[in-house]
Amino acid sequence: MHPVVNHLIQLQELTLIKDEQQAAQRKEHLEKLDEAIKEMTQQLPPFVRDRFTRLNKKDHIVIAPISEGMCAICRMLLPISLAQSVKVGKDVLSCPNCARMLYFPYSAPQWVGARHRRSAPPKAGISRFSADTLMIPKLEAETREGAIRELACKMESEGFVDKAEKLVEAALRREAVVSTGFDHGLAFPHARGVEGGGLTLALGVSRKGIDFDGVGKSLAHIIFFLAIPTAASAFYLKLLAGLTETFMAADARKALLAEKEPEKLWKALVRVTRSAVK
Repeated sequence: MHPVVNHLIQLQELTLIKDEQQAAQRKEHLEKLDEAIKEMTQQLPPFVRDRFTRLNKKDHIVIAPISEGMCAICRMLLPISLAQSVKVGKDVLSCPNCARMLYFPYSAPQWVGARHRRSAPPKAGISRFSADTLMIPKLEAETREGAIRELACKMESEGFVDKAEKLVEAALRREAVVSTGFDHGLAFPHARGVEGGGLTLALGVSRKGIDFDGVGKSLAHIIFFLAIPTAASAFYLKLLAGLTETFMAADARKALLAEKEPEKLWKALVRVTRSAVK
């Protein structure tokens, strides 16, 4: 991979993390994120910096992976020669349709059964993003990494994604930047760049609580793990905002913590998120 492309991917991730913090109304990390984004932007070669700045004003997804021979954002089928050049990684190349810069995702986790999900009838609310088969009312894990792995493996075993370990690696890299542990015993670990399908959520409940910030300041009891395609970043922010709004209320948290069976946990999640997650 071209070193500038790798730099752009990291810069874009910081920008998206800042968007997450704003969607969840968390302000404590915004200043540091702004400083890091500014510094990394200045480190770009001038011609790439200009392209990044111009694209970033329109949409914070400025560099997109190639998925199934297409730009993962605009879904234009790319010329084979262009896709091959991106894979070789000698230059920073762009999609001829949406102008986003491109990269080739090596060994990225993919969706399985994507065709079936695309043809399924439209759903509403949290059902757009999850299912009763992705509920774990009694997480066995006692650590952050263990919880992420248990939820990622659940997605794989239920036929939603392949390469659960790649999800774990991506989620832990994200945790290393800013913890996804929130107030009120919530955590939202996630992995981006899961191409070929749609945004999906698995839910795990830990009765004992899991240290997500690394210092034991706040234990997470309700853990949402998300697999996020690049094109679904806007959907993810809306979902994050809706979940945060819902579970700021103690009654909503108690409703999930009270359930001990996957089906009942799913029904409780659907019920409490009905007004905030559309």
